[in-house]
Amino acid sequence: MSSGNTDALVEEAGSLLRRARRVLVITGAGISADSGLPTYRGIGGLYETDMTEDDLPIEVALSGQMLRARPAVTWKYLSQVECACRGARPNAGHFALARMANGFRRLTVLTQNIDGFHRDAGQEHLIEIHGNVHELFCTECRREWWVKDYAHLQTPPRCEDCHGPVRPRVVLFGEQLPASAIERLEAAMDEGVDLVMSIGTTSVFPYIAGPVIQAARIGLPTIEINPGESEVSSVVSVRIPERAATVLPRLQALASR
Repeated sequence: MSSGNTDALVEEAGSLLRRARRVLVITGAGISADSGLPTYRGIGGLYETDMTEDDLPIEVALSGQMLRARPAVTWKYLSQVECACRGARPNAGHFALARMANGFRRLTVLTQNIDGFHRDAGQEHLIEIHGNVHELFCTECRREWWVKDYAHLQTPPRCEDCHGPVRPRVVLFGEQLPASAIERLEAAMDEGVDLVMSIGTTSVFPYIAGPVIQAARIGLPTIEINPGESEVSSVVSVRIPERAATVLPRLQALASR
């Protein structure tokens, strides 16, 4: 793993990107931090304590089982998450990544974020592995629609067509990842990648860390942009310990030379 000052690391990462043709980019909450979104846990997070005001761990309140048994509880906290993100917009990192895609044969973004910022920034080849909080569907008649926010949404909402239960198309705790997203990720990996870049994620999930580790094992270049350490920090070719919104515009300019 390369170490040194930030300028040198960014230059090295830019050089690796210029030689690549097919790139997989994996993003987490860190890329949205400069849009003003709060963290999930920890100081300043939405849920700093172990228990919610309903005396439930947030992982229980926001679980698929709780949504089925007590939808009002799950929707209460879904609405809190959505409200904390309301009014925020994609930042310079999202836009730089979308522009960067023009310089490659294919650049695929795999994101864990449900805020929809990559989509709003115009990212073309996008896999929202955990879904998108703005996409709702009826669990009975399967009607689908998009909402800008939950401000005028009665919770728990019911379908206007059949009055069935409504939920956002996101992966709640205890639920499986969508098969379509897994298939698209596998297809991108089968097609082949020349470089894997991890941005703003702790990489604690195997399906997030896996592509980075797999690429490193076979000698492909790997880049990490993250102020903090992650599960893949020790294996990447270049690690840039900075915020994505600062680094990505510089990388976009270097990659397009």
